[in-house]
This record gives sequence, C-alpha cells and structure tokens, in this order.
Amino acid sequence: MKAHIVTLPGDGVGPEVTAAAVAVLKAVAARYQHAFSFDEQLIGGAAIDACGEPLPGTSLAACQAADAVLLGAVGGPKWSDPNAAVRPEQGLLALRAALGVYANLRPLQVHPALANLSPLKNEKLRHVDVLFVRELTGGAYFGAKTRSADAATDECRYTVGEIERVVRRAFELARGRRHQLTSVDKANVLETSRLWRSTVQRLAADYPDVKVEHQLVDSMAMLLLTQPNRYDVVVTENLFGDILTDEAAALAGSLGLLPSASLGDGKAGLYEPIHGSAPDIAGQGVANPVGAILSAAMLLRHSLELETEAALIEAAVDQVLRDGPRSRDIGGSAGTAEMCGAVLAAIAEHADNNAAFFAGIRACG
Repeated sequence: MKAHIVTLPGDGVGPEVTAAAVAVLKAVAARYQHAFSFDEQLIGGAAIDACGEPLPGTSLAACQAADAVLLGAVGGPKWSDPNAAVRPEQGLLALRAALGVYANLRPLQVHPALANLSPLKNEKLRHVDVLFVRELTGGAYFGAKTRSADAATDECRYTVGEIERVVRRAFELARGRRHQLTSVDKANVLETSRLWRSTVQRLAADYPDVKVEHQLVDSMAMLLLTQPNRYDVVVTENLFGDILTDEAAALAGSLGLLPSASLGDGKAGLYEPIHGSAPDIAGQGVANPVGAILSAAMLLRHSLELETEAALIEAAVDQVLRDGPRSRDIGGSAGTAEMCGAVLAAIAEHADNNAAFFAGIRACG
C-alpha cells in the first residue's frame, strides 16, 4: 500500500513523541512492504514563531491532501497569555474544522500491570474497556464569542445534523463491541442537551440491538470513578467530552498512554496522543511515546484499513507495558528512545526478518 502521511510535531514534547510514532510506522511499513511517505509541517506555537499564525496555509493544504495526519501537541507557557490575539490552540481547532473531523475516538483500557498506578482501587479497574466518542467540531468551542470589560459569552450551539452524524458513528462502533451506548448530556438544564437527548432517542430505533442509556454529565463524572467497568461506548458533546476523557485518563495511570483518532465522513483522519505539550520535560528525551505510538496504530486501522499492522503495534505496546522498560510517568526510568526501541523490538519478535527492526532503531536515534 502507498500512503502519504503529514506529521505536525507541534510544541513541547510533540516532536519527540511524533518521531517515535513515525519510527514505528516506518518499521511496520518495511515489514509489510508498504510505501509510506511523510511530510512534516508546522502548527501551534512553532508555527506562530515561524510565520505568525498557528495554522499556516501550507500546513492546512498539506493536511487536506494527505491520507492521514499525525499530530504531536500544541501550546506552552511561551504562548499562554489569555489576552493574546493568536494562540497555538487556535491552529488545532481550525484544523479540526477544516478537515471536518467531527468524531473524536478515545479508547481507554487499564493495563493489568499498571493498575497500581491508578488512584482507584484495583478491583474497580478490572475489565475496564471504554471507547469515548466526543463530538469535535461544534458546541461552545466553536460558537460565537463576545468579550467586554465586565462580561463575556461563549455560545453553545448544535444542529440536529451535527448530533446525528456523531451519534450514528457511536452506534456503529457499539455494534462492533459490546452493544452498549451511554449518551452523556445535561438535559435537565441545557437546551442543547435536550436536543441532543431527543436526537439520540430517535436514532436508537435504528439500532435495536444496542442498549442505550442516558447520563447527566455531573453524575457521569462520579460514575466513571466508581463504576468504570460498566461502560462500553460513551458519546457526548465537545466540552463534556474534553473534560470526561481527561478524567478517565487517570484510570489508566498516565496521560502518556492514551491515543486518539479524529474522524470525519471520509477515510482521512487526525491522530494524536491525548496528552499536552508537557513543557516541563520538553527536550529532555524522557516523554512517554506510547500514546503517540498507539495513535499511529489507530491511523493504520481507521485511515489505511490495515488491521493486522495496527494490531501488531498494539500487541507490541502491550508486551512492553507488561515486561518493561517503563518511562518515568509509569514508574520506570526509560527515556523516549528506549521506550520506542522496546516497542520496535517487540514488533521484531513477530517479524519475518529484522530489517524493519533495525531501520526503526536508527530512526529512534
């Protein structure tokens, strides 16, 4: 297979973890004789510094022409002035809107070997396997905004069409899993949530094989910590999804472990670890690349339809988390390159030859 992948390393640890993910993709491509080409572009603070805008036109055009986009992270203290006219996060929001990637998939699984790192008791973490589906291009993040000396507003707006498309995606994903869907809203207070709930209830008739339940977002925040293993697919709007998925990430033991995929109607997608730019450790070579590597696996699965290759990466990561080494955030001392090399070594155990492994080791530095 031939595929063109744009990389947006971004800021902070973004370039470090993205390099590890690219190394793994190159190793897998070598093993399976795929031809992946990579094109690195600017986004976020790095783009502001280079050309004064967080998403240059050249970056956007490259992403729109790509088969998939792999993102690192954006932002950092250098660009954190809330009154600044231009901010790194604006580039990410603009990219999501331009690519039409309205469904953000965030899988959460608790690895048995890392359960002791979670703030929850181990018995609550057994069999936790949740797929969050967050609406990504509507709601308060994209609504009209006003600001005066003594007041501000952020409009939260949703249309039926925006809700329908992400909810149908969630129903279809639930059909491929355990046939359970939880829709999260705030229908006791918000009009947008009432529209959300009524739309979910109407669409449920098209999916009689999927069990549907509704939860208010405040109670869901509690239930994720007290009964996380009862959930299968969870669908919700943009702001609620942003908050709940970061909360849920604590169950896994580290933000550095978790990937995400942002999908639209076509095959092209945007893939990124859910963690931020971690400026406190940027440039030190200690960032955990697992979230970025697993995002690369999601890229193979969803945009390139390479299920075997995606599963191979996931199995390799599983082996490393079980046997080590481990990065600092999950109780070890391994750096980014060592973690990347360990994943590549695990991939090589399943390969017909070691060519991909050694190519990947060189790429990891």
